[in-house]
Amino acid sequence: MMANAGAGGTPGPASQTLSRGIRILEVLADAHRALTIDEIASGLDVHRSIAYRLVRTLEDHGLVSRDAAGLVTLGVRLAALSAGVARNLQAETLPELTAIANELGMTSFLAVLERDQCVTLASVEPRHAVASMAQRPGASHPVIVGAPGKAILSLLPESEWPDGMSAHLADEVRAIRAGAIATSHDEVIPTVRAVAAPLSVRGQRPAAIAVVHLGATPADETAIAARLERSIAVIREAFGEG
Repeated sequence: MMANAGAGGTPGPASQTLSRGIRILEVLADAHRALTIDEIASGLDVHRSIAYRLVRTLEDHGLVSRDAAGLVTLGVRLAALSAGVARNLQAETLPELTAIANELGMTSFLAVLERDQCVTLASVEPRHAVASMAQRPGASHPVIVGAPGKAILSLLPESEWPDGMSAHLADEVRAIRAGAIATSHDEVIPTVRAVAAPLSVRGQRPAAIAVVHLGATPADETAIAARLERSIAVIREAFGEG
C-alpha cells in the first residue's frame, strides 16, 4: 500500500504546507521581480506569519533568497534542480538553441509537455539583438495555446488531446502533423509571435523547439521553421534517431 493511501486504499489528503510552499515558488516565478513577504502572503491568501515561516523554510533549502531589504526572489538552488530534468535532452538541445538564437536574433527555447501544460525547459536569448523577448525556464501555459503547444499536440494521438480543444485548433494541429508550420500571435503574451517545430525523441517527453519575437508583422516563418527543423534533425541524430 502506498504511504499516502488512506483507508480502503483511497489517496490520503495532500500536504497543505507543501502545497503552499510550492505555490510560493509559482508566485515568485510569475512575478518577474522580487516580492515582499506581504505580497507573497497576499498571493497565497494567508496570514503574513504563515508566509514568513514558509519563506524561511524555502530559504534554508536555497529555493528562495532574501536581500538586505527582505525582498524575496527565487534561489539559485532551483537552477541546479531544473538542470536534472530531462538532462540528456537539455544537453543535446542547448547548443542548437544557442545557434538558432544568434542566427535568427530571436529567443529560442525548448518546451515539453507536462500534464496539460506546455513548460519551458531551457531557453537562450540572442547575443547581439537590440531587443529580445525573454522566455523564462519553468514558465508554463496550457498546451492548447501557443505555437509550441500546437507542435507538441501534433505528436500525440487524438485520443490523448486535452479537453477544451476547439474544432479550429484540432484542424490546425492536424495540419501541423501533415507538415504545416506551427505559429501563434497574441495567444500567450500580447504582441508576441512564435514559430515552433515538434521534437520527438524516444524515452523523452513530447517536446518542441520554438522561437519568439516581438512585432506586429510576421517574420519569414517558412525560413524560421526550416531552421528549427535542421536543429531537430541534429538533436534526433545525437539520440541515434534518423
